[in-house]
Amino acid sequence: MVAKLKPLSRFIVTPTVAKHRLFAWMWHPTLPDHQLIAIARDDETMFGMLHSRFHELWALRMGTSLEDRPRYTPTTTFETFPFPENLTPNLQAASYADNPRAQAIAVAARDLVEKRHLWLNPPDLIERVPEIVPVYPDRIVPRSLKAASILKTRTLTNLYNTRFTPEGAWLDNLHRALDEAVAAAYGWPPDLSDDDLLGRLLALNHERAGAAA
Repeated sequence: MVAKLKPLSRFIVTPTVAKHRLFAWMWHPTLPDHQLIAIARDDETMFGMLHSRFHELWALRMGTSLEDRPRYTPTTTFETFPFPENLTPNLQAASYADNPRAQAIAVAARDLVEKRHLWLNPPDLIERVPEIVPVYPDRIVPRSLKAASILKTRTLTNLYNTRFTPEGAWLDNLHRALDEAVAAAYGWPPDLSDDDLLGRLLALNHERAGAAA
């Protein structure tokens, strides 16, 4: 893992066990522990595909669980997931940098991350302080005790608990835009039901497994 992550300035992580299947960026030289799954990619297209409804449904169906919380098991979720053609993990991001569909996914993913970050760390509540060790990113610290109290409630879990409420409509809209971009990469309609979507993904998985065999 260290060898794969070392050349990257950032990489993708997701909790091993979590209520919501969320993905986030982590920056070198921070190292994840056993509670995080690390994915050695730094491109927004890969981030967007992983954070889409397509991969979320696949991970929920193919993963395991700890009590009532889904567990992300890479061998059955990531390794079996049929990514869109020409956007698969065995390819370097540079190979699809000029692909309009890859670019659309990257734009939607970037928009999601940026707006989500602003909700987690509003500029009026935080300030950035340079880290003592130069290679690490700046620290985000609250501007006041009141700000610290508010920031404690601003977690990704709390945010995604509101996704399907009027309060979280903006977040759901960002995910819908991302899902539409990923659907276009597959050449599929964006409004497939969960069962239809899983059926198509499974068929694609079988098709590629058969071709490999």
